[in-house]
Amino acid sequence: MVTVTVSPKFQVVIPKAVRERLNIRPGQKLQILQFSDRIEFVLLQNIKNMRGFLKGVNTDVKRRNDRL
Repeated sequence: MVTVTVSPKFQVVIPKAVRERLNIRPGQKLQILQFSDRIEFVLLQNIKNMRGFLKGVNTDVKRRNDRL
């Protein structure tokens, strides 16, 4: 587990090992989600880069009769 310190300006530094593992680059956007007493940072992906990311997903889902 990695620990960071909140600066007087409420800033935190993402440790180098985490930045490299997640390939975070300067200028990228992060979404911050709050769950009860914790926060999570989620990398926002460029929609153009997401093209085809669901390729190969199984779409055979048993549906109710009232659904298409």
